[in-house]
Amino acid sequence: MLTAKNLERVMELETKLRSEYQVQLDAKSAEIDAKSAEIERFVQEKEEQKAVIKIQLEQITTLSKESSANKRIEQLNRELHQRCENLQEEIATQKKRLKGLQKDLAQEREEIKTLKQFDPAKMKKNLDAGKKKLAERTAANDLLQKSLNKSKTEQAELQNQVKELEAKLAQLETPEEAEQVEEAAA
Repeated sequence: MLTAKNLERVMELETKLRSEYQVQLDAKSAEIDAKSAEIERFVQEKEEQKAVIKIQLEQITTLSKESSANKRIEQLNRELHQRCENLQEEIATQKKRLKGLQKDLAQEREEIKTLKQFDPAKMKKNLDAGKKKLAERTAANDLLQKSLNKSKTEQAELQNQVKELEAKLAQLETPEEAEQVEEAAA
């Protein structure tokens, strides 16, 4: 019985303590539940962060590979751009040189054209042809001059004949006019 009484007392004490501390126990239990939920949430977030970190690590490794490739491409682009600028400058200088050479060529052509005008063989040929033409023209001029002189003399002779004929006609017309005047008067 003693044990039963002790047991009853312990139970009463337990209920009494429970009633006194039940609110605190419930609060602590709720706090423990909240903390355990928070711990689970942190664990879950940690797992999610690990997964995200793993994905990001994979992305970083692929991006680092791509980045090194991109760096190489950028380096090549810079080198090619520099080469392009150098070539453009060289092209510009070549164009200037070409324009200068074209001007020189034009001057040389003009000089050659001028020199061809004074080609000795051609000039001699032209001189010979000019002499022939001059001789022909001189001969033709002489013939024309002779012909002109001949026609002038013929014209002078013809004018003399015309004057003589006019004088004869005037002599012949004078007696006829006198007769016509007498006939008309009568």
